[in-house]
Amino acid sequence: MPATSPPASRWAVFTATPHRVLFLAGAVQFVATLLFWLCELLLRQAGHSLPTTVPTTWMHALLMLYGLFPFFIFGFLLTVYPRWMNAGEITRERYLPVFGWLAAGQALVWLGLFASRTLLELGIVVMLAGWARGIAVLFSVYFTTRPGNKQHETVLNAALIAGACGLAGYLLWLLSGDPAYLWFAVRGGLWFFLLPVFFTVAHRMIPFFGACALPGYPMLRPARHLLLWVGCAVIHGVLELDHRDAWTWLVDAPLAASALWHSALWQPRRALPIRLLAVLHIAFAWFGIGMALYALHSLSLLAGGGGLGRAPLHALALGFMSGLLVAMATRVTLGHSGSPLQADRYTWWCFLALNAATLIRILADWPGMAAFNPLAAALALTAAGAWVLRYLPVYLRPRRDGQPG
Repeated sequence: MPATSPPASRWAVFTATPHRVLFLAGAVQFVATLLFWLCELLLRQAGHSLPTTVPTTWMHALLMLYGLFPFFIFGFLLTVYPRWMNAGEITRERYLPVFGWLAAGQALVWLGLFASRTLLELGIVVMLAGWARGIAVLFSVYFTTRPGNKQHETVLNAALIAGACGLAGYLLWLLSGDPAYLWFAVRGGLWFFLLPVFFTVAHRMIPFFGACALPGYPMLRPARHLLLWVGCAVIHGVLELDHRDAWTWLVDAPLAASALWHSALWQPRRALPIRLLAVLHIAFAWFGIGMALYALHSLSLLAGGGGLGRAPLHALALGFMSGLLVAMATRVTLGHSGSPLQADRYTWWCFLALNAATLIRILADWPGMAAFNPLAAALALTAAGAWVLRYLPVYLRPRRDGQPG
């Protein structure tokens, strides 16, 4: 009888790939971040607030911009960069420190949030160390592989550097009290970091996944439109930093038009019957909707009106970025666990609930509708929590098909 190898330890399984460790940390952070904000909103209704070391609004910004999405971003890119550029897989010795520094830093941030501002500052320093380590690993793949069309990777590299600068800006605000650093951290974190990362990944992967699943599907990824998106996002961010929100419509309108045109170009009608594709297309549609709302918001300000509040922001943050996070993480998790590439009804309803939360949060910015804000947060938390309950255990189990990884 042939000898069989002993089963891998739980730690060996958990650390077998970069997406396992970083997605698990991101899943925990997803729930914790939404729970924190729901508790704050409920306390505000009673005239109270959480006892935090910094104002809760700015802590919410830190957690959403730099504490939640980066775990999924690094987990995804450390997995796919070698495949995109035909390089060898990134070894455990190189990606585990990225996970360790980011996770330890985020743990210190949570402790510092309630216990000590010094711990909060230390946590950001530790996170920056993990961020720098992650950038170094990704750049090593980028610069040591053969030259070729690396447009997507170039944009992503620049966005990751911008994100590190934004997080450093938040730290400088804590240390100095200068609101200019906070302003840069919040505005730059969205327009120079997160939004470029998400629309770049969508630009590359949605046509690719469509071509994998649909016969005769054209893999259309117009390079000039990605450059347009980057340029418009950067200009919007610069205008906001200069407090010229009334003029962002000049870039918001063409960005919205291009995004909505891509939504049609990528043939959503063919994709919608396949739920794992449908979630990608629906999430991406929020990109065009969110930018259209930003254009209307800017025009309202230009005309002397009050704007649309934070409705455009949440169309992007909840609808587009959180929706695409769930869509992409579901696909990666299924594909790398040896499971069928099918989104079941449970996953579908989690995603629909997140979209319903987005709609409710947008309504909450209409006059007299502020009471909908906690409802949106509660529904988003429910959707995220249910999704995490389904997929978090997968990162601790061996692949179903017996393959390594």
